[in-house]
Amino acid sequence: MNDTSPWAKKIQDELFAKLSGEERLLMGLEMFETARKIVLSSFPPNLSENEIRKRLFFRFYGNDFSEEEKERILANL
Repeated sequence: MNDTSPWAKKIQDELFAKLSGEERLLMGLEMFETARKIVLSSFPPNLSENEIRKRLFFRFYGNDFSEEEKERILANL
C-alpha cells in the first residue's frame, strides 16, 4: 500500500538522505521496538516467555517460511 503523495515522498526521501547510516539504523530499530510493543499489548496476560516468543515469531514472520521451516524454527525457540 502506498498512500503517500509524490510531493510528500520527495520531501521524505530528502530528509532521510540527510541522515547518517547510524541514524537510519536507529530509526528502524525504534520503529521495530514500537511495533513489538504494540503486538505484545495484544497478547493475553500471563503467557510464558516461550509462548510469547512463538507468538511474536508467527506475528512478524509467519508468512515468510514454509510449514517445515516454521516447525524447525519453533523447535529451537
